[in-house]
Amino acid sequence: MGPGARRGRAAPAARDSWWVLLGLSLLLRTSGFQAANASKPNILLIMADDLGIGDLGCYGNNTLRTPNIDRLAEEGVRLTQHLAAAPLCTPSRSSFLTGRHSFRSGMEAHDGYRALQWNGGSGGLPENETTFARILQQQGYATGLIGKWHQGVNCESRTDHCHHPLNHGFDYFYGMPFTLVNDCDPGRPPEVDASTRGRLWFYTQVAALGVLTVALGKICGLISVPWKAVLGAASLVFLFFVSWYASFGFVRRWNCILMRNHDVTEQPMVLERTAHLMLQEAVSYIERNKHGPFLLFVSLLHVHIPLVTTKQFLGKSQHGLYGDNVEEMDWLVGEILQAIEENGLKNTTFTYFTSDHGGHLEARDERGQLGGWNGIFRGGKGMGGWEGGIRVPGIFRWPGVLPAGRVIHEPTSLMDVFPTVVELGGGHVPQDRVIDGRSLVPLLQGTAEHSAHEFLFHYCGKYLHAARWHEKDSGRLWKVHYMTPRFHPKGAGACHGQGVCPCSGDGVTQHSPPLLFDLSRDPSETRPLPPGSEPRYHAVLARVQEALEQHRRTLSPVPPQFSLGNIVWKPWLQPCCGTFPLCACTQDGDPSEA
Repeated sequence: MGPGARRGRAAPAARDSWWVLLGLSLLLRTSGFQAANASKPNILLIMADDLGIGDLGCYGNNTLRTPNIDRLAEEGVRLTQHLAAAPLCTPSRSSFLTGRHSFRSGMEAHDGYRALQWNGGSGGLPENETTFARILQQQGYATGLIGKWHQGVNCESRTDHCHHPLNHGFDYFYGMPFTLVNDCDPGRPPEVDASTRGRLWFYTQVAALGVLTVALGKICGLISVPWKAVLGAASLVFLFFVSWYASFGFVRRWNCILMRNHDVTEQPMVLERTAHLMLQEAVSYIERNKHGPFLLFVSLLHVHIPLVTTKQFLGKSQHGLYGDNVEEMDWLVGEILQAIEENGLKNTTFTYFTSDHGGHLEARDERGQLGGWNGIFRGGKGMGGWEGGIRVPGIFRWPGVLPAGRVIHEPTSLMDVFPTVVELGGGHVPQDRVIDGRSLVPLLQGTAEHSAHEFLFHYCGKYLHAARWHEKDSGRLWKVHYMTPRFHPKGAGACHGQGVCPCSGDGVTQHSPPLLFDLSRDPSETRPLPPGSEPRYHAVLARVQEALEQHRRTLSPVPPQFSLGNIVWKPWLQPCCGTFPLCACTQDGDPSEA
């Protein structure tokens, strides 16, 4: 057989081998995500507090320096239409942890309080709710939470810890069971239920003045009243004062505390060193669990008022104290990411950064703005319908698995993180309840062109304020507003003097017919479409109404966690180091004179 014959048979074999290699390369490419998933990546979730989407360089800010978060976006996938499920801390975080609208677990307001007010209250995330931490814990993950919780602590006794992170799937917790508030800083005006506190103080003064007037009248012989009655009235006034001052007079001691697992380590906490302690704990957790897999949820205290900022960053930004705090937050994120890299975990860690809701527009003092910037979007924290209250950063990084520098404009939700990390961790979402989130894996990977959400519903408390319809065939993004807050002063864009805008009552305008916006052309929601200018006006409203009726059929009543009975401070539920009420300790639980 001649050499030509051998070459003739070799050529088809070579072609076959090329087809095999091509097939293998395609197989490896499409199965890369599944293979990485099978190895169970570490999962790092970082959530800022009250951060506006417009505060970051990667979302268009060119005056605040956020190089570490910007680099995270460059190395990963950035979502431009990432939405909080609620515009306030407690309900938004409840939805994030469970993948469900917060009202499904009772973690939403009816007509009163919209967030938990006390560590010593009995409301909180119910024990029968399933968090992503619980599912990943069952899949063999180490599960840690560093930072803010704000989902309650106790139910019936000081030590039952029914709402505590360790009872919701986390095996390690270090941080604040509550949230930062102005009351944590002795130099700031009160924040926790400040209006109620003011009324109680006024009633006490009026009652005390009345008793003093009667006593003076008795002394001067102008009034014939037994001294026993005067003393009885004075005793009642004193008891009334003690009944409310025992809680409101010591907000810093009761709410501004740090815990490690079940133990209080600082009461009250020393604000100036808290950022260092949180960073130290996060880095230590990464180093302890670097052989993984681990889930670490870093729930930052930045950038919530009172904007506690270390000297290293004070006065360094172009935007006052708030800007300083944002830049310090970015540094903290950078230090955590550096710990991931130094421990050789960058390529095996699925990293996510977000905020719990929009920036706080009403946060101001004599020096100026203390809240975030929500970019081109209207509204802010507390507003369940306007984009500025619910549109948040959404950045994902997993080198080698997720494409670097990709930007996705599809509507997604904080609730989507639940099914996403459950899938990555090898678990399954619960089948015995409604899960509102949808896995982002196909969208992030690029195997799906569109979000799994056709409709999203935006609540303020228990009230539906708006709904959006992503009409995938046409690319139109419709937004229907049923209620909007009444800004104060008119045209201000916020509810100054009220803390945050209300959800109902005289503080909102109900629209009939509803307002209709096309966000694909008007993302700032400045021009509602009149029926005469939009040919599909009535068809769009009808389609959204149909979806809304289907959504409402999934609702069922649950015990309210924000009822007055659950919200009020109960001394027997108050976390305490030492002997109650003499609760005081420094780091690691040492007694102090704090």
